[in-house]
Amino acid sequence: MLDNATYTPRLKAQYAETIRAALKEEFGYKNDMQLPKLEKIVLNIGCGAEAVKDSKKAKAAVEDLTAIAGQKAVATKAKKSIAGFRVREEMPLGAKVTLRGDRMYEFLDRLITIAMPRVRDFRGVKPSFDGRGNFAMGMKEHIVFPEIDFDKVDEVWGMDIVIATTAKTDAEAKALLKAFNMPFNA
Repeated sequence: MLDNATYTPRLKAQYAETIRAALKEEFGYKNDMQLPKLEKIVLNIGCGAEAVKDSKKAKAAVEDLTAIAGQKAVATKAKKSIAGFRVREEMPLGAKVTLRGDRMYEFLDRLITIAMPRVRDFRGVKPSFDGRGNFAMGMKEHIVFPEIDFDKVDEVWGMDIVIATTAKTDAEAKALLKAFNMPFNA
């Protein structure tokens, strides 16, 4: 990576140069502060039953998510003990990381241009918004990211990706993500 003072992620520059103007025109905003923008991206891997049987699985998930995000992931832990599932309180069960700023734009760029095209039988993502302009999606395999060496992976995890925006409606958020070339299938 280059010196931070001069380097700007590709999607961040694209947002500043073209996407902002297009959104302002499309939705008729009077003020630049009304424009929707990306707030954060949250990545999550849940190990489930594998982590209960072997505590090293949760550590492997943390390491894989750290490699994917380019930022240290934290282990998610059980809040309560559940005897039926053999889960103890504070037992690590997965990993999560929240990306903001330049790392967020870098991850979104890698997700759209590199990881999604590597998914087998990929036909686009289903538009899944929460009503407040946030988008959530899941991936069945975390090994589609180039940072993961799948010869060294002992377990293939699914992962959740939540993209939080400042958009007030789902239509604004969808227009924002479509401008970033998110491949929606509908």
